[in-house]
Amino acid sequence: MDPLDRPESLKEKFESSSSSAATNRETSTCAPWARFSTWLECVCVVTFDLELGQAIELVYPHDVKLTEKEKTSICYLSFPDSYSDTQFSFRLRQSVGRVSGLWFGEEDDYNRDVPLILQKELAHFYGYVYFRQVKDVSVKRGYFQKSLVLVSRLPYVQLFHSLLQIITPEYFEKLEPCLEAVCNEIDQWPPPVPGKTLNLPVMGVVVQVRIPSKDDKAGGSPTRQGQKENLLPAPMVLPTVHELDLFKCFQSIFIHLQMLWELMLLGEPMVVMAPSPAISSETVLALVSSIGPLKYCCDFRPYFTIHDSEFKEYTTRTQAPPNVILGVTNPFFIKTFQCWPHILRLGELKMSGDLPKQVKVKKLSKLKTLDTKPGIYTAYKTFLHKDKALIKRLLKGIQRKRPSEVQSAILRRYLLELTQSFIIPLERYLASLMPLQRSVTPWKTPPQIRPFSQDEFMATLDHAGPQLTSVLKGDWPGLYKRFFRSANFDGWYRLRHKEMTQKVECLHLEAICDADLLSWTKDKSEVEIVDLILKLREKLIRARKIQLPVKDELLEKLESYIQTVISSLPEDLQTVLHKH
Repeated sequence: MDPLDRPESLKEKFESSSSSAATNRETSTCAPWARFSTWLECVCVVTFDLELGQAIELVYPHDVKLTEKEKTSICYLSFPDSYSDTQFSFRLRQSVGRVSGLWFGEEDDYNRDVPLILQKELAHFYGYVYFRQVKDVSVKRGYFQKSLVLVSRLPYVQLFHSLLQIITPEYFEKLEPCLEAVCNEIDQWPPPVPGKTLNLPVMGVVVQVRIPSKDDKAGGSPTRQGQKENLLPAPMVLPTVHELDLFKCFQSIFIHLQMLWELMLLGEPMVVMAPSPAISSETVLALVSSIGPLKYCCDFRPYFTIHDSEFKEYTTRTQAPPNVILGVTNPFFIKTFQCWPHILRLGELKMSGDLPKQVKVKKLSKLKTLDTKPGIYTAYKTFLHKDKALIKRLLKGIQRKRPSEVQSAILRRYLLELTQSFIIPLERYLASLMPLQRSVTPWKTPPQIRPFSQDEFMATLDHAGPQLTSVLKGDWPGLYKRFFRSANFDGWYRLRHKEMTQKVECLHLEAICDADLLSWTKDKSEVEIVDLILKLREKLIRARKIQLPVKDELLEKLESYIQTVISSLPEDLQTVLHKH
């Protein structure tokens, strides 16, 4: 029996083999602004024109092609209703048909090696904004208004906002020449490589950052993980490229943290109404990160305006609200989003003695007026009981004036362990769907992974559920049933199934390399042997193309086997096979 499939004609095999072998290698490192594009798409300057309103004054590099729709969105999202310097973030959908740069492919080294929550966006841009508004009598409206915007596909909120703090004061003095110099410096930076500590010089400052790797220990200290690298000390060390001050973001809502975690896990539609774009964007990004290491697979907009191109799509009342989190500041949205199931209304932080005043959960029917009080407006009933020990610990930390970064570390660790307790039973069940290693042989097509059965999984919860790692009581089975209907489950399962499929492919490759292929060929026809060679080549090309997680030695061994089998054929066939 043929080990890998039925043979086709030699001619068909040669043609298909030669076409699949014609792969183009990326030459991105030689392209203009290649290194710059590994960090940023472009830098925009948005200004206010009395006749035109918001307008893009400058895009750098000049040859970056933004569509008119993208330019319009950047203009509106970069100008908040604010009266002083402020920094915030937004996220916008790319125009349909846009071609990503060479560095931004689905199967690249960066996305493969970085944690899921830090993967590059393929369909959206992040915008990191520094907005300045100061009195200026020489301007008709009496104010100088301008925004500097870093547009990127990377969710490095801390790095890019730190970068803006370095660049912006100098930019507003020297304008375009300063921006050109900064972009040229960024174009000299090494690319972001997961697991590496990098020194990034900009405007006389060296910013030192470590790019997280998916192999990092969950919850480990980024600085400790990077200590092995012998790099010169840098004047400005960022402890993280992406993590926010969680306690600052959640300080008025931390007694409801579990409810918010459940809503994020289930991908429920939510509106965050905040007094400023900074609070809006930080809260939305903090909520999305709360279910890490699980990737949030729904849409989210840290700052959203009525001018957004998706405004009509998200505010229609003819269908259920979409699974999206919107961060808004305009009070007009209170009326617009009355039909949404979950609305988090934040105000300026108020203190009750030494403690931050906590918002209350309120009925949606009370959300009627523009001066609606802060609160969580929802009819949602949590599946899990509230963790009073966490609340006590955080309250004690406030009373003892524990630093915010320590409180944030407590919160981050708690949320990580909560998510892991939820995910571990799913991972354990998924592992049971894998075929046994001994069933993978070189002489047959690899066995299939068994399909996911919700009923089968639910039956495992009594003896292998979250109670093994979490003390929290509540309706865990009900939470899983609701999770199965969410985009987060769909995204998680698709990714894990892809990884499992690749694992089976790896096992099959190993089995082939351990087999005595030359002995198998002794009593086979030339057509069958050529078919084997072409099938093996196909596997080799696929393994390299999708970057199967196998050792290079294994692929070299397979390459050697192919050459050995070819050398056993007549010379005329050897010549043809070597050409193809």
